[in-house]
Amino acid sequence: QVQLQESGPGLVKPSQTLSLTCTVSGGSITTNYYYWSWIRQPPGKGLEWVGAIAYSGSTYYSPSLKSRTSIARDTSKNQFTLQLSSVTPEDTAVYYCARGVVVSGKYDYLGQGTQVTVSS
Repeated sequence: QVQLQESGPGLVKPSQTLSLTCTVSGGSITTNYYYWSWIRQPPGKGLEWVGAIAYSGSTYYSPSLKSRTSIARDTSKNQFTLQLSSVTPEDTAVYYCARGVVVSGKYDYLGQGTQVTVSS
């Protein structure tokens, strides 16, 4: 059973950088043919894919967020991270980390999510 747990500050000031960590247990983030994503849901809106890091270490970003997003991993800790720079109140959302399966393109495990509010 794979488990994902998001962690990070719940409040970030405008123009600062949002930093989140996803800790994975029950499976390695380097296992072939899985990718590890960040997804967010702003209040009253649908899910938005932010980006992902593949088992190989390759990264992929949403075109609309690419200029502000960086996803990295620490294989020794079995963690992957999200940094979103120059945040505005529009970046306020519940942020989820998830495991996706390359072959199907579907997600099979999802973290419980963490609320991040951008406010001064």
